[in-house]
Amino acid sequence: MQIEELYHVFEQHPVITTDSRDCPEGSIFFALKGEKFNGNLFASAALEKGCAYAVVDEPEHADTTDSRYIVTDDVLTTLQQLARLHRRTLGTRIIGVTGTNGKTTTKELIAAVLSEKYNVLYTRGNFNNHIGVPKTLLQLTRDHDIAVVEMGANHPGEIHTLVNIVEPNCGIITNVGKAHLEGFGSFEGVLHTKGELYDFLRTREDSVIFIDADNEHLQSIAGELKQVRYGVGNHDDLCASGEIVSCTPMVHMRWHHGSGEWHEVQTQLIGTYNLFNMMAAAAIGLYFGVSQEQVDHAIANYVPSNNRSQLTITAHNKLIVDTYNANPTSMNAALVNFCAIEGHPKMAIVGDMGELGECSSEEHHKVIDLLMASNIDQVWLVGKEFGAIKSPFRKFANVSEVKDAIAKEHPEGYYIFIKGSNYMRLFELPELL
Repeated sequence: MQIEELYHVFEQHPVITTDSRDCPEGSIFFALKGEKFNGNLFASAALEKGCAYAVVDEPEHADTTDSRYIVTDDVLTTLQQLARLHRRTLGTRIIGVTGTNGKTTTKELIAAVLSEKYNVLYTRGNFNNHIGVPKTLLQLTRDHDIAVVEMGANHPGEIHTLVNIVEPNCGIITNVGKAHLEGFGSFEGVLHTKGELYDFLRTREDSVIFIDADNEHLQSIAGELKQVRYGVGNHDDLCASGEIVSCTPMVHMRWHHGSGEWHEVQTQLIGTYNLFNMMAAAAIGLYFGVSQEQVDHAIANYVPSNNRSQLTITAHNKLIVDTYNANPTSMNAALVNFCAIEGHPKMAIVGDMGELGECSSEEHHKVIDLLMASNIDQVWLVGKEFGAIKSPFRKFANVSEVKDAIAKEHPEGYYIFIKGSNYMRLFELPELL
């Protein structure tokens, strides 16, 4: 079946699923395959549960007498092609978002700001890979005015693949830092891959990028692209420029547009580094005609989720939870911010950072050096990478050992910072503290 024929089917059944346990009536099941699963084996079950069609790439698992089976060479490629055709058919304005750190928070802030004026579709959760991105695009309807699509990568060429599915009209790279070095090989590899968003936008007429005016790495690859610039500080030549008023621990900031008046906003975000994310959202909102007062309202009312810089107040402690992921750049920024918070004794539970390859030991040493110079009263290190480095801090092999220590010692009266790569499972700790 040609992709155009499949698109006609999709127009009649505009809900897709890749999970045979979740089969809405009349939906289309895409039998994706991975290292540990094969959706082809569950195609018949999906049809029994209510799917109208099943797209498979292993004919031996399809009933050739049943017209509900759609056989293709590769289900994933078909899903991606269908998403691109849908995006082209609707012609919705799309903002592509990528970067090493802050892309999810920035994406959500952009969506919040734009939602003050438009009907916005945006990437939910961490659906930012080769499967999540097409699934997001296939949720577009003619009712949406604009879409904000997050794109992640941990290997070279992945952003190139994603932008050629999304085909964004404009884009933002939040920053570039040391993450997934095992996959990228070097910082230069990270910069090149993230820069594939800019490379695509060069092929489109009237494209625009939103860019941190002071980020030398991004400016070095932006070239001749039209820029809408934002930044930190008092700059009259930027679309949006801001500065921190206080952080105790929620950020109270002020910002202005060009040479306009200052706007003060009390946010629900922790971390001075989030000022860059807020200025990015402000600049994008203003570019698309959102008023400055609407920007204020959106940023003030945005509440982070998904274990990203969340403040959790328990009966015993105040927790700053940032356990979704960790890399050297984000760890450094978060720890510096934590050290700047005043009041209460401080405690840090810091887990290993993954996917750093040959740089792993060096980068974990740098974190320990930062902790050594900090004003944190108690430091607990979790994981084999930190465990292999000599330091005066308490060490735990895994989260289970940390849980045992919490059960015995009952830390109380602290600001507690919790951060590590997701596989360290530090997200299991807040309920115990």
